[in-house]
This record gives sequence, structure tokens and C-alpha cells, in this order.
Amino acid sequence: MRTRVTGGRVFDPANGIIDQVRDVVIEDGRIIADPGPGGSEEVVNASGCIVLAGGIDLHSHIAGGKVNLGRLLMNEDRALFPEPFGDFCGCGGGRAAPTTHATGCRYSQMGYTAVFEPAVVGANARHAHLEMADIPNIDTGGFLVLGNDDFLLRLIAMGEGQQAINDYVAWMLKATQSCAIKIVNPGGINAFKFNGRNLDLDEAGPFYELTPRRILNTLQRAVTELGVPHPIHLHGCNLGIPGNVKTTLATMGATEGFPLHLTHIQFHSYGTEGDRHFSSGAAEIAEAVNAMPHISVDVGQIMFGQTVTASADLMSQYRNHNIADPKKWIGMDIEMDAACGVVPFNYRDTSFVNALQWAIGLELFLLIEDPWRVYLTTDHPNGGPFTSYPHLIRLLMDKPFRDHHLRQIHKAARSHTRLESISREYTLEEIAVVTRAAPARTLGLKDRGHLGPGARADVVLYEDQPDREAMFAHPRIVMKDGEVVVVNGEIVALTEGRTYAVHPPSDPLMDKRLERWFDEAVGLKSSHYQIADGEIRGGQGPEIVELKP
Repeated sequence: MRTRVTGGRVFDPANGIIDQVRDVVIEDGRIIADPGPGGSEEVVNASGCIVLAGGIDLHSHIAGGKVNLGRLLMNEDRALFPEPFGDFCGCGGGRAAPTTHATGCRYSQMGYTAVFEPAVVGANARHAHLEMADIPNIDTGGFLVLGNDDFLLRLIAMGEGQQAINDYVAWMLKATQSCAIKIVNPGGINAFKFNGRNLDLDEAGPFYELTPRRILNTLQRAVTELGVPHPIHLHGCNLGIPGNVKTTLATMGATEGFPLHLTHIQFHSYGTEGDRHFSSGAAEIAEAVNAMPHISVDVGQIMFGQTVTASADLMSQYRNHNIADPKKWIGMDIEMDAACGVVPFNYRDTSFVNALQWAIGLELFLLIEDPWRVYLTTDHPNGGPFTSYPHLIRLLMDKPFRDHHLRQIHKAARSHTRLESISREYTLEEIAVVTRAAPARTLGLKDRGHLGPGARADVVLYEDQPDREAMFAHPRIVMKDGEVVVVNGEIVALTEGRTYAVHPPSDPLMDKRLERWFDEAVGLKSSHYQIADGEIRGGQGPEIVELKP
């Protein structure tokens, strides 16, 4: 049966449709061109509603080893936030470290239909996929972490050439069924294994004597030449360190013209000015992003309250373990692959540093001019739980609301930010871009993030309310592939999502090289390491994202 969503104000920036009252017609799980009324149709009245495509979260830690360690460490989180989601399903709970089932339910309750795990380690990629398959109502995909793995660093150090690097990256993407490449502190995690504690952009790491710049540029070229839609997703050097704005600006200048996505940029935008030697570098970062059209960012906004930080950057997490709140943490070295550090933290508006971090994130959102190159994230759970997105949206859209909260934070922090002088308020069009259209475009998802013919019928109806937080927290209706899964903020159905992956071609000789490497160095057969298509989503297999020509 055909479904007609009628009478709503449609915001579909990917197709140039902004605030138009028009119908959205659905058939067989996809949006079709409107054939006009007639025949057998189910009519959904969207009067008084804003109609958007399903939300897409580009960067949220929802599955894998570090997430499970976070759940283990934060067992009290599920007791504080049981969140049974009404009478429909008992799916556990948690806020900073929710169960897989609760993750899907809570995202869909806000109108999100796709979420991407940004740090899949090859050694536990199979586990990450099993978890993602257990998350209802949302599509998923994983970003493979490279840049500290010994095989890659050996290839670069030995001068093997770009084609060998490309073949290795392609082999790893297919073997782990991932859709993009993430670099976490390039070379820094490997340096930590050799007792290194800091590694700047042009500082040679121990053993391999490679600089982060060289690792970054090599992988940027590989991703570009392979045609992977999303550029390198970079967690840069010196995360969280005062003065790291210089490193971030240098990293932008080191791209050699290749596209680059800088993730959780808020944590990389700190200066050293003032009597506390901690200041905002947001204006400088925003100016650089505005001037460089090949750079995109997600913010990683700080939200006040209890959370748990979980990162492959063990160098950074080790540095922060003494300020864990509560006083417990986990550090893990994953042999020849990556690492993991899990440190609980409670962001307080009474803390000068935390308050200024909050302001820096908002400054970045408001000073970066092009909404197509900045994406709404809290780096869940590092900056705050994804459940705080409605509150963050209101902060961006409502200056008096933002100013009210600014007056509540640490007084000294208020004097160190230009936030109050920024008059910009995000429009509904811009919210549709940063939460829908732009993430779909950068990931190469041509049938997502918009409401044009051929798109997946992920459609959300939000009642138009002055209180944008209430509006985005409880949509009237959420459809996943044309099926209604949420009504008035409550889960009414569960449906299975899909997994996105890219499969670039590689030279068969790389198979032979990696067979020997796994036999000699890893202790696991490469054939066992590789994830077959039939292992994804219970045999459903991945949906392959088209490569760029």
C-alpha cells in the first residue's frame, strides 16, 4: 500500500526544498515521485509538523570493545537510567553507556535512523558488527582504525610505495566490512607502546621514526585514490592539551590538498592565553575551516553532567586517568593493532575548564559558516550522551536560551569566550543539513538524508514548537523504511537496520603477504580475521557504498 504524508512543512535541503507544504509519498519502503491522489493510499496527516528525513549521526561510539568496557566500568549508569521505554520493550537502559537495544530505541525516539561507529579496531571488528546488528531501528556502519598498526607502519617505513599502501587499506576495509578510515593520534598509540608520552605532528615516533604528518598524508592519498567517499576521519595529535590549536592549524595546512575530516574538533581548539593558560582557539579554527573548502569537522560538543570517555587514544587517556570521576579507569593495549582507554568523567558548569570547553564547542558551531561542513555530535559518550542532542539543538537555535545558560557557568569562563557576542541562530534548514543532508553526502549515501524520489523512506514528523528542545526530543511519528516505529515519542515497533561498507579492489598479492604476516606475527589465520558478507546482519550482508570514480 502507498502512504501519503500530507500537510507538513518539508525541509529537504539536499533537494533544494526549504519550508514547503507538500506531500511525501512512500511505496515499498522508498519515497516515490508524487503520482497524485488516487488508488489505495494510507494518509498520514502532518499538519502542524516539520517533515525531515531521518537523522544521521556521523560519529557516535555505539559498539565494540571500548563500549563494552565502558558499560562494565559504569554499571551504576544503568541503575540511574533504567529507561524501560514504556510498556513496549524492556531494553535495559543507561545514558552514558546504554545497552545496544536501548541505543537503538533512544536514537529512534529522537528521529534518528542511522548511526556510525567511528572507531572499529580490526582485531574486534567481528564483535562490533555483532553488536551493531543487535541495535534496532537504525542503520549502522563502522570506521576502521588505522595509522598505528604495525603492518602499515612497516610498509611506510620500508618505502614500499603508495600502491602497496592502497592495496593494504582496501584489503582491510573489505576484511572488516567498514565504510571509512579513522586515524586516532597517528603514530601516537604505537609510540605509547615504546614509552612515548607525547607526539607532535612533525615529531618522529620511536622505532619506526615516522611523523604523524607522513602517516596522515599516506593514508589520505590511499583513501582518495581508492575512491572511498568519506575522507580520512582524523582524531589528531595532542587531544585535550592547552595550546593544541597550533597543532590543529598545522594539521589543516598539512593536507596537501586532500580532503580531510577533523573529528571532535572542540577537543583540539585550545589556546594558552590568560592567567590560567587555557583559552579558546575556536575563532582561529573556524577562520581556517571557512577558508579551506576541503576541510570538514564534527564538533564533539561538551554537555554538562556524568559521562564516560572511551577512546583508542591510550596516550591521551593515560594522561587523564588521574582526573577520573568516579575514581576508576581501564587501559588496554591491543597487540599490533590499536589501544583503548576508558575514563569516567563528570563535566561541571562550575569548573572553569569544563565551562570554557562548553563555550568553545558552541563557538565553533556558530562561527563555521558552511553548515554542509560541520556535523552535530557530542562524540558520544566522550563529550556527553547522544540523548542531549535536543538540548544542543535548542542552544544553537535559541540565542536567549543560550545566553541564559552562559550566565550560569563559571564566571571566569564567561570572560574568556566571545559566545555572548555571537548573534547567529541556526535555522531549521541548517539543522536539517548538519543532522541529515551533510552526513549523508560525506558518507556517499545517495539514498539517505533527503526526501527525494528513490530515497529510503526514513521520514520524521516533528510538531513545530517554540521550544526546540521539546520538539526534537519527542517526534510525533518516525518511519524507518516506511514502517512507523515511533508515535508521540514512544517506541511502537522494532525493525532491523542495515550495515554500510565499502569494498575497494586490491591486488591479490596483498592476500599472500597478509597470510604470511598473520601466520608469523598475529597468531591468527587471515582467513579467520576476514568477515564474510554472510556474517553481517544475520546473513543479510552489507549494503555496499559506491566508490567515487
